[in-house]
Amino acid sequence: MVDDLMLERRGVMLVLSSPSGAGKTTIARELLSRDDKISMSVSTTTRPKRPGEVSGVDYHFVDKTEFNIKRNQQEFLESAKVFDNYYGTPAEPVMAALAEGMDILFDIDWQGTQQLAEKAPDDVVSVFILPPSHSELERRLNRRAQDTPEEVARRMSKAASELSHYAEYDYIIINNLLGESVMRVMSILTAERLKRRRAVGMSNFVKRLCEDG
Repeated sequence: MVDDLMLERRGVMLVLSSPSGAGKTTIARELLSRDDKISMSVSTTTRPKRPGEVSGVDYHFVDKTEFNIKRNQQEFLESAKVFDNYYGTPAEPVMAALAEGMDILFDIDWQGTQQLAEKAPDDVVSVFILPPSHSELERRLNRRAQDTPEEVARRMSKAASELSHYAEYDYIIINNLLGESVMRVMSILTAERLKRRRAVGMSNFVKRLCEDG
């Protein structure tokens, strides 16, 4: 990929994590709608398809047997069990996109983030999304009306464990106002795109500058 300065660069793995209901999925959708240089990683999952979801677009839906086969064949960059279901990131399309200079967005939990960071530490940029308060987190879970009261209670009980991993992330955003949170994530992505280690064409560019001088 060539940017505005005609410099080739390697893509970024931008990870957004948060407890359920803190807003990472909404932020991710807003980011994707505003920036055409980043696309969503499509995970493989064993969880049931929700109303409105499209296989191959939202997730690759498989049963546990097929998931285990793929995991055993090392086809995932990361995999994790979340709320009795399994999730995994297919490696091949992600690594191909990064090599072409495309950025990939991940909506995954702390387990997956750790695995990504171990396998591709120079490519991963991690952002943890915090809710402004415990009560607001519960309100958002109830408002989205996707889960039963029992499921909301289970997600709330798990939130403390998830929140304890915030210090493992590169950046922290308190998602009080959606617009501000999205702009902060966009600022992080802009800065990370400009890091020297991602500018794979920089040496040749500087060499040409010196020769021209």
